[in-house]
Parts: sequence; C-alpha cells; structure tokens
Amino acid sequence: MIYSYKGKAPNIAESAYIADYVTITGDVAIGEESSIWFNTVIRGDVAPTVIGNRVNIQDNSVLHQSPKNPLILEDDVTVGHMVLLHSAIVRKNALIGMGAHILDGAEIGEEAFIGAGSLVTPRTSIPPRTLALGRPAKVVRELTEEDFEEMARVRQSYVEKGKYYKDLANDVSHRK
Repeated sequence: MIYSYKGKAPNIAESAYIADYVTITGDVAIGEESSIWFNTVIRGDVAPTVIGNRVNIQDNSVLHQSPKNPLILEDDVTVGHMVLLHSAIVRKNALIGMGAHILDGAEIGEEAFIGAGSLVTPRTSIPPRTLALGRPAKVVRELTEEDFEEMARVRQSYVEKGKYYKDLANDVSHRK
C-alpha cells in the first residue's frame, strides 16, 4: 500500500519494483531500478527517507526516522532481509546484512559491509571498505576484492530480479 501522509506522497521512480504487501507512506523517494521486497515497511511520517538508484530493500525490513533526522540510502546499496534502518546514512555500494539494526545518526561508509545480525549503535561511523560485525558492531577487517565482487553480484542480481518481477506483475497471464 502506498499512502500520503499530511500532504506528502511517496515519489517512486517508474522503473522501481515494489513487491506485494509493501507499505510506503509519506515523505519517501525511491530511485530508478530500485526494488522493495515483500512485507517491507517504509514510513516517511516523521522525516524524509531518500532511497537512491539500484537499491534493494529485502523482505520484512523496516525503515523509519526520528524528527529532523532523515534516512538516506545512496545508490547501489543492498539491505538484507529483516533489517531495521532508523535515521541513518548508508553510503554508495554498502551492504547491510540480514537482521542488522542501524540506528539514529549512524553512518555506514561507501562500500562497507555490515554483517548479519549486527547492531550499529547511534552516531557510530563505520569506515568505507570495511567489514563490521557484532552487537555493538566493530570493524574487524578491510574488505577484499572477492568481497567487492560478491557485493556487486548481489546488487546486480536484485536489479535483474526487480525487472523480472516488475514485468511479471504487468503480465496477468501468469496468475492462477
């Protein structure tokens, strides 16, 4: 469901894929070729949420903000299943692992990788091109070329899946 909130309506690029049972409300912008997957909730009812191009927000994730503190996801970000993002900044090409929580004022550096189940506490800064893990998340190492290749593979697979499902949704002949 897509809802306006107090005169602010989501702005969703035509090429973005929004899966069934997603809720998006208020001051939310979603860029080109991005994909928002099943049962995700994005509430822009407190501050803006800006989602760049080719971002994928996987199933059952929740995105929200605190007053006057937007949530910003730059281009080519991957957000794993069941992630909580709250008033943070996630820089280009970063990957947020499944079940991670990224809290108010945190900044995830460009091409950083946050491990599954990690908790990035308020106002924490994770440097670019590093792997951070744990509760609370701590940097454990620099990323390798193999890490970057895998992150790029995942990003591209979600752009392709989003296009596939968007085309499928427009073709009613597949429905039973």
